[in-house]
Amino acid sequence: MFLETGLLGLGALLLLLFCRVPVAIALIGVSMGGISAMLGADVAIGMLASKPYDFLSKWTLSAVPMFLLMGFVSYYTGLTAGLFSAAKVVFRWLPGGLAISSIFACSGFAAVSGSSVACAAAMGKIAIPEMVRSGYRPSFASGTIAAGGTIGALIPPSILMIIYGTFTQTSITEVFLGGIVIGLVTAIAYSIVVLLVSAVRPDIVPRHEKGAFDYSISQAVREIWPVLVLGVLIFGGLFSGVFTATEAGAMGAAGAIVIAWVLGRLDLQTFKTALLETLSTTATLLIIGVGATMFTVFLSLSGVASAIGGLLDNWSLGYLEMILIIIAVYLVLGLFMEPFGAMLITLPIFLPVLDSFDVSLVWFGVLVVKLLEIGMITPPVGMNIFVIRGVASSYCSLMDVFKGVTWFLVADLFILALMVFAPEFVMILIN
Repeated sequence: MFLETGLLGLGALLLLLFCRVPVAIALIGVSMGGISAMLGADVAIGMLASKPYDFLSKWTLSAVPMFLLMGFVSYYTGLTAGLFSAAKVVFRWLPGGLAISSIFACSGFAAVSGSSVACAAAMGKIAIPEMVRSGYRPSFASGTIAAGGTIGALIPPSILMIIYGTFTQTSITEVFLGGIVIGLVTAIAYSIVVLLVSAVRPDIVPRHEKGAFDYSISQAVREIWPVLVLGVLIFGGLFSGVFTATEAGAMGAAGAIVIAWVLGRLDLQTFKTALLETLSTTATLLIIGVGATMFTVFLSLSGVASAIGGLLDNWSLGYLEMILIIIAVYLVLGLFMEPFGAMLITLPIFLPVLDSFDVSLVWFGVLVVKLLEIGMITPPVGMNIFVIRGVASSYCSLMDVFKGVTWFLVADLFILALMVFAPEFVMILIN
């Protein structure tokens, strides 16, 4: 009886999500309804009163608003504005140098943001117009930024990784270290794509870009020193063991506020805007986490999670088949769901299965984040695609952006293969 209720609840959740009901509302509604049907309304209300607190009271979650505040303060006060120009100093001489510069500028922005959408929006406004003026095809220029923005969730401090580490009780610092490896590999792979396209299709990516560039190294350092200081402060303290992830977030937020104030860029209105954005985003993420916590309880009580594990055992699936099924599920979910919802809905189902195969949760966390970020640039609901369409509407259509990211999706498939068949590569900074 309980198993039937659990399966009905799972079907109801998928139906609600298909109808575009907000993820948090769908999770909480299905969980409350299912637990009420199984154990009574009083039990459901009691769990609603206790389980969300168990999740929200975890100290590590306080890193989420701190890193978000650092990112919003840095963005609204222009601390990251010089990243693209600084990257051009290093990469402008290469064929497709502007595109490569934008990719690495996205990586730098990620170090003080942790958000793919913010990364794509910030870099898109700056880099796409310049690439188009230099002879790039608009679709490729926009696709480069949309894809480059996905690095925002791989390079620490990644909000997705913090939520994952908290939910699975995995070391956030170790997941961060794995994210650095795959984030840098992704940036390099995307740059190789640019070089190859420049070599075979100069009509898309010019080998020799138009326009003079006299930006000096000293100018670049003056522009990006705030980001460098924040990076050293956060990563130096975090990976040396001086800070926990939570303390690193607090230090990063405080550092961004102090630097912006010293530079005269932080006034009351700007700080208020950054603070409201932080509160709004934090509330959105945490209410999804509350819903996922309730959904985990519902699946556990109904026996759905254990039933799925038993079904996989009966199929006698090997490790590789199991991982490929999980990858396929995340790639499909990425077509129509936002990353946080997709991750928190599936983890309660997949974690027991992973445990039976003795899979490293650190490695799996990096894999999940990479898969979810691929979803940010795949149709029909690739969020980065719509962000780029919004900031570069005068240069490209929605279909142009989707065409432009296709080149980079090929590179992502190679990266996924590397992660699956050489998992030790992800753990290189940890072991």
